[in-house]
Amino acid sequence: MTSIFDRDLPRVEANFAPISPLSFIERSAEVYPDRLAVVHGELRQSWSQTYVRCRQLASALQRAGIGKNDTVAVMLPNTPPMVEAHFGVPMAGVVLNALNTRLDAETIAFMLDHGEAKAVIVDPEFASTLHKALALRKSAAPLLVIDVTDALFTGAVQRIGSTTYEDFLAAGDAHFVWALPADEWDAVALNYTSGTTGNPKGVVYHHRGAAMNAISNVLEWDMPKHAVYLWTLPMFHCNGWCFPWTVAARAGVNVCLRRVEAQAIFDAMRTHGVTHYCGAPIVHGLLVNAPEAMKAGLPAGVKAMVAGAAPPASMIEGMEEMGFDLTHVYGLTEVYGPATVCAKHAAWNDLDIGERARLNARQGVRYHLERDVRVLDPETMQPVPQDGETMGEIMFKGNIAMKGYLKNPQATQEAFAGGWFHSGDLAVQYPDGYFKIKDRSKDIIISGGENISSIEVEDVLYRHPAVLAAAVVARPDAKWGETPCAFVELKAGAEVTPEAIVAHCKQHLAGFKVPRAVVFGELPKTSTGKIQKFELRKLAGSAQAINS
Repeated sequence: MTSIFDRDLPRVEANFAPISPLSFIERSAEVYPDRLAVVHGELRQSWSQTYVRCRQLASALQRAGIGKNDTVAVMLPNTPPMVEAHFGVPMAGVVLNALNTRLDAETIAFMLDHGEAKAVIVDPEFASTLHKALALRKSAAPLLVIDVTDALFTGAVQRIGSTTYEDFLAAGDAHFVWALPADEWDAVALNYTSGTTGNPKGVVYHHRGAAMNAISNVLEWDMPKHAVYLWTLPMFHCNGWCFPWTVAARAGVNVCLRRVEAQAIFDAMRTHGVTHYCGAPIVHGLLVNAPEAMKAGLPAGVKAMVAGAAPPASMIEGMEEMGFDLTHVYGLTEVYGPATVCAKHAAWNDLDIGERARLNARQGVRYHLERDVRVLDPETMQPVPQDGETMGEIMFKGNIAMKGYLKNPQATQEAFAGGWFHSGDLAVQYPDGYFKIKDRSKDIIISGGENISSIEVEDVLYRHPAVLAAAVVARPDAKWGETPCAFVELKAGAEVTPEAIVAHCKQHLAGFKVPRAVVFGELPKTSTGKIQKFELRKLAGSAQAINS
């Protein structure tokens, strides 16, 4: 029987529209057309100009035969084309795949094939890697390569595409009429996560989730209109934690940054009056530990967001000395970046730095527009006691969760078992509802904000002819938070140096995945032959790093 509240009350275009982050730029261009949107070197681009360029990109893609549910990859640093891609690509109904620029050619080739990219936009800094990746592709499908030119890039320029980005945009219609997705469940982006196997998994985002997380970013930070946001966080990381869309929602300023360096960051903060920035602990540590003279004249009240390893007391203290306000968040690629926040309370301000650090080190509580986050017993799917001691798994439920893993129904089913997204992170929950990670059920190493699969590194170690057995665990690192430490058991009679093992790994892995320490010896094993990684973790802290 139809409810009286549904009878003769139709859902039509007049009273219902799909939620999408694309509407944010449309509004900002209409309401604040002349407000500054993008800064890059000498470039100053307004919201109306940015909106026009995004529409040109969408139009050009469609004219090139790329449309609904196709994929366009981008291999770009934090420059204007990367900002524009976050709107222009989905305006054409196309799915944006922002590639991690730190990855090796073999991995990039896999992603291009697996995501079935129809085009790729590449910055000259990464042209060489992409050129190698194109030669490694297994797919014979044609791929349109578009070269970006950037006056701030000082290296040698290698043209590998059939057109340039500016020429491609010029072929598009500045008045292109785009439409919201027919369904907010439609895919908006594809991001790859390292997971626990050699091949990365493709995480698919929907329009609704991207918009929900973008708005939650505003709410968690009380982000004002026309905020000035510095791009220290790579936009290839979970679409910059959805901040390209967040900044558009606030008609803010995208201050682009090709490379994360302390001097460049501080200069940008002073020159442009930066109000907000995000980053892994290594970025904040870089600023805290910079020479005092470099910090002179910084704007007051800059808001900083940190994710990854919990901020130690020294970092919190250092940020406060600079006048920065630090917010700790937690999340994964599968939940659009940060989806929980360690929401601070006024009463914490009166506590000593050690106690504040302890409270701020927790992963916190759910984002505003996430339905629920709990620490559950993965066997019973029941909440663990909120006693700060009983371990369970952090699980998410709601709009800020991926559609699933591309072409991997089994992994998707496992991830959503029991009606929750299983993070794989083990934690305890406190009486106030805040939770804190205690261990990782997936042997992932987080180094400088990058996820490294220990299994992937181990696979490479096993390829060395002298290696009998290998295990990789996280080694604490003052700069990177964690780095890979390799424990290697050699074959009888084999001789090899730690430096040779590192050199071998460099041939097969991206630089940040290469072990920084190599320890030789018999590996501790259970009676069934399983390597006891918990024993190795105890030893990793004292392992000597290899300077390379």
